[in-house]
Amino acid sequence: MPLPDPRSPLFLTTRWSMVLKAREDSSKGSMEALEFLCRTYWYPLYLYVRGVGRSPDDARDLTQEFFARLLEKNWLEAASAEKGRFRSFLLVAMKHFMAKEWRRLSALKRGGPKALLPLDTTDAEKRYAGEPVSSLAPDEIYERRWAMTLLDQALVRLETEFTAAGKAGEFAVMKHWLGAERGTIPYHELSASLGASEGAVRQSVHRMRKRFRAIFREAVSHTLAEGEDIDEELRHLVAILSKA
Repeated sequence: MPLPDPRSPLFLTTRWSMVLKAREDSSKGSMEALEFLCRTYWYPLYLYVRGVGRSPDDARDLTQEFFARLLEKNWLEAASAEKGRFRSFLLVAMKHFMAKEWRRLSALKRGGPKALLPLDTTDAEKRYAGEPVSSLAPDEIYERRWAMTLLDQALVRLETEFTAAGKAGEFAVMKHWLGAERGTIPYHELSASLGASEGAVRQSVHRMRKRFRAIFREAVSHTLAEGEDIDEELRHLVAILSKA
């Protein structure tokens, strides 16, 4: 599924906290925001379903139906400030859905009514085949991909900013070192590639890494309810990524 367009106002303003605040009146803005979040984060749940042993076809059907039910049945009412993380809400809701609804759903013939929220799952299994998930539990598979999705969002937005500033070539050269350890970045090689002094390249890499961290932090904040500890969530996501 393509990543959300970072130029979209929803990408910049949609927050899980806004959805939670508006859940009582099911406002149009709230539903649009929820649909946006669902389209963005369906794939981690698909990985979870595959991780617990469901077939590719079943995983696609179940994930589609889950999100259709989520919107149609207003399951958002079950969300609370105490469980404000969107990733936590989705996983708990999916587990409940699988326990209560999967037997009935699996008895239905395929090709029924179109889901309220069609998801582009065409390449889902290709993506799944490339996931390093063999040593992780299903919950960890889900959370790892959740973190990776946030990183991907941050990278797309950073690239957009560099491109808008006429620095697409600079980004292409330096992006590979966003997560590199200090002391491992080959500034001399980057200097030669970019045709700039080593000192200038050091400053550019430093600014790019700093900006990437800020964008990633903002992306994480959009998945939390108001008042949730973003630093705690960041530590958790970094920890789950380190298990891969």
